[in-house]
Amino acid sequence: MKECEFRFNYGTPKQQLDTLRCGVAKGIFQLLHTLVKGVCALDIPRIFTITESAHRIHNPFTPEKLATLGAALRLESGTRVLDLGSGSGEMLCTWARDYGIIGVGIDMSQLFTEQAKLRAEELGVADRVEFIHGDAVGYVAEEKVGVAACLGATWIGGGVAGTIKLLAKSLRPEGIILIGEPYWLRLPPTEDVARECDASSISDFLMLPELLGSFSDLNYDVVEMVLADQEGWDRYEAAKWLTMRRWLDANPDDDFAKDVRARLTLEPKRYAAYTREYLGWGVFALMAR
Repeated sequence: MKECEFRFNYGTPKQQLDTLRCGVAKGIFQLLHTLVKGVCALDIPRIFTITESAHRIHNPFTPEKLATLGAALRLESGTRVLDLGSGSGEMLCTWARDYGIIGVGIDMSQLFTEQAKLRAEELGVADRVEFIHGDAVGYVAEEKVGVAACLGATWIGGGVAGTIKLLAKSLRPEGIILIGEPYWLRLPPTEDVARECDASSISDFLMLPELLGSFSDLNYDVVEMVLADQEGWDRYEAAKWLTMRRWLDANPDDDFAKDVRARLTLEPKRYAAYTREYLGWGVFALMAR
């Protein structure tokens, strides 16, 4: 079979985002992933490689929040860290620089993986961290790690519970699992409002107390948490707008330009009215009981 590239380039950017976030689509994604694995080069939806191409952190955390998380975990030099969905590698690279960790990150994005490798070189930690462009679904580390993380990509395990189960396979005894996950700051009054927050329904996310309780129900202690704030959300979302505008100026004849233009036109108002008001995000450190 001719080598191909597997991307979610169908539909609007909003539809692509919904594809990754709604439960049914996660199953569809995993089925498609199984069918093409081995014959196609995996990649993420193109809209993300456009809107987040200038991001070092692909979630609402700032560099300061990443540093706070590392300090809160009391990381020791030589600690092995696995990051599923590692993006552009900022967490592993800065923790290798600041705390001396040894890390492996896996991500489907070709662009972000290359950016991660360049960041490792820039910070002088390329001998301590490895970034793999590939499939994190089902990935288990060859050597047990002290910290196993999945920040904002729990579709990898079919949801939070499945991702925790997957990460646990790579974890040494008394190790820590990190889960990055959205939660409702307040419940949306309607399903339409929830969808404007990039959820498929209100039931996609929990309020913070219920989310913390769900970890307990899985027989895990929550031993730390660091939550994003509005400044972090603004940096994550608003930074996309300048990136989109510059991409449009440079690529006016691209087939995807119409979709990017529509997204740039609508996103500032949608974000301020919905995501900024209703959605929180945090990283939760878990230890098995």
